[in-house]
Amino acid sequence: MSPGACLVRAAKTGCRHRFINPARREYPLRIVRITLSLFMLLSLNAARTATQPRAADRKTWTESAEPFHIVGPIFYVGTRGLGIYLITTPAGHILLNGGMSGSASLIEASIRKLGYKPEEIKILLISHAHMDHVGTLSDIKKLTGGQVEVISAEVELLKSGGATDYLFAKDPKMHFAGVRADHVLKDGDTVSLGGVRLTAWLTPGHTRGTTTWMTTVEDGGRSYVVVFPDGTTVNPGTHLVRNPSYPGITSDYRRTLAFLATLHPDIYLAFHSEFFNPAGKRGRADSEGVKAWVDPNGYARWIAEQTANFEKLVAQETAGESPHSAP
Repeated sequence: MSPGACLVRAAKTGCRHRFINPARREYPLRIVRITLSLFMLLSLNAARTATQPRAADRKTWTESAEPFHIVGPIFYVGTRGLGIYLITTPAGHILLNGGMSGSASLIEASIRKLGYKPEEIKILLISHAHMDHVGTLSDIKKLTGGQVEVISAEVELLKSGGATDYLFAKDPKMHFAGVRADHVLKDGDTVSLGGVRLTAWLTPGHTRGTTTWMTTVEDGGRSYVVVFPDGTTVNPGTHLVRNPSYPGITSDYRRTLAFLATLHPDIYLAFHSEFFNPAGKRGRADSEGVKAWVDPNGYARWIAEQTANFEKLVAQETAGESPHSAP
């Protein structure tokens, strides 16, 4: 029965067929659309947040932290937010990664507080050439005289001081003092010093030459496989699908995440502290010793989360949503 007919009949018989105003019929649909839009926005923000540090985390990048022993010859000498590692040997030491420009004195102080001399560092290694990890490299090289060993795909970016970065080339605030590599590595090459042997694995995407390091160390009569993973996060402003930031970037990220998933370390030590909870593990180490750092399940969960976050970003960009904006 039509609404008009119902109105006529209602006057005579009390028809109960309700007239539904088209605007009222549209109202629930509008609510659904708004709800879906909010859900998609929250999902996008969640994926972005999971792949980049919060502003509060970035503040910790230049805050001093107490240095401490982790396992075997490996010590933490980073800031509150950035993982930097001193690996000691009888033949001299290895420093893995650096920090923000201007914070070299914090790293130096941590090394000396542990009772080691920065001048005895022989080899300087990096994860990738962004200012939060190599901003101190030039100063540390001058201080130590150490040899900079870098995987080939990252040599030019490091030398340019960030000027050739696919994302930050035009942003001087993200540049750093360029450093020339003393020795160029290939994927799978090893770096050895005083009985310590580290393997360099190319894990590109975050930069073309992002490097994951892996070693086995002894502590208390037991061997531990230790991995320093890198290459899982997507910086704001990166294009993965539409006008990709560089050809093959999505494939690189997927290969990196798949490769990292094949590793089964006893201990994983990341270059951003929010990825592996060093404060919590260090607290437990007072009573548990090295056991507090053994976390294979935590590593597997983290890689699975990073993979899911990456695929969510790819799906959202494929669907036509705007890529996350640069900071």
